[in-house]
Amino acid sequence: MRTGRPKAELVVTSAERETLERWARRPKTAQALARRAHIVLECATGAPNRVVATRFRVTEQMVGKWRARFVGRRLDGLLDEPRPGAPRRVGDDDVERLLTLTLETMPRDATHWSTRAMAAKTGLSQTTVSRVWRAFALQPHRAATFKLSKDPLFIEKVRDIVGLYLAPPDKALVLCVDEKTQIQALDRTQPLLPMRPGQVERRAHDYRRHGTTSLFAALDVKSGKVFGECRRRHRSTEFRDFLDTIDAAVPGHLDVHLILDNYGTHKTALIHRWLAKRPRFHLHFTPTSASWINLVERWFATLTEKQIRRGSHRSTRELESAIKHYLALNNAAPKPFIWTKTADEILASVARFVSEPRTRDTRRRP
Repeated sequence: MRTGRPKAELVVTSAERETLERWARRPKTAQALARRAHIVLECATGAPNRVVATRFRVTEQMVGKWRARFVGRRLDGLLDEPRPGAPRRVGDDDVERLLTLTLETMPRDATHWSTRAMAAKTGLSQTTVSRVWRAFALQPHRAATFKLSKDPLFIEKVRDIVGLYLAPPDKALVLCVDEKTQIQALDRTQPLLPMRPGQVERRAHDYRRHGTTSLFAALDVKSGKVFGECRRRHRSTEFRDFLDTIDAAVPGHLDVHLILDNYGTHKTALIHRWLAKRPRFHLHFTPTSASWINLVERWFATLTEKQIRRGSHRSTRELESAIKHYLALNNAAPKPFIWTKTADEILASVARFVSEPRTRDTRRRP
């Protein structure tokens, strides 16, 4: 039986093979390009066109076409060629002017450009402005916030805490400790309208307050379990009581490393005396204005998202019961947060940010 006319051996370099394999396996790659990559890789094994066509359920002519395109133009031959059509109406000078206006100016009546305002300014269509902004990843309507720590020991504290995350000491427990204060027990003024097909859940925008509570929490970095207690007040006395709870829960043969912020209740004379009597406790303070380095803050965000923000509580007791219920579920199937960045990577990122040439808004109004 004839298996197809043999072809000259298709030679693929190691770099080309790596690119072809990446095109073939990436889930977001266009299916047409992925199929061409598969065809060339199969041809590189020495298989004739008919065998390759049968395997991928395409015609023999298609296999021959992409084999020849690859031989003639290598990887570029597998990409789609420019299609004929109307000539460009927006030239490079128009694009450059649009980008310059976007980055270096602001409209007279606003703090940032919109597609319609920019279209009126440049004489281009709104669609063209939107297309150019997307191509250059510009989003004038969005703004992010940042906060740089002014702690003189920022570098030392980052290395200390990140070191505990990535290489915790032996025979020790690393706990991230903090308080989520003033959690409000809120009840909407109108009954909730539940979700239904074609309609999202709806609730009244106003609410009634029924008191507040504070949550003291300690996240076990290794296991993901959380020690938590709700208190009506937030003083050093309550914090000491919470430390007593941790002391009783952690086996006596383990050292305890606490990562916590610089809040005043953590540094009172009462706490200093308590720590002096328990030398196995070691405190590691986060840099000022750098709560992001404390992993328990991430757990607080999850608690807020899943239990508090859309909850309705008619009393602080109901609120505390909901928090305790979430704590129990979390500890029944804990999932730790995995810290991945090294201290050097964090410090290098901060260094890049502060060394950017544009550190203030220099835009002008045209």
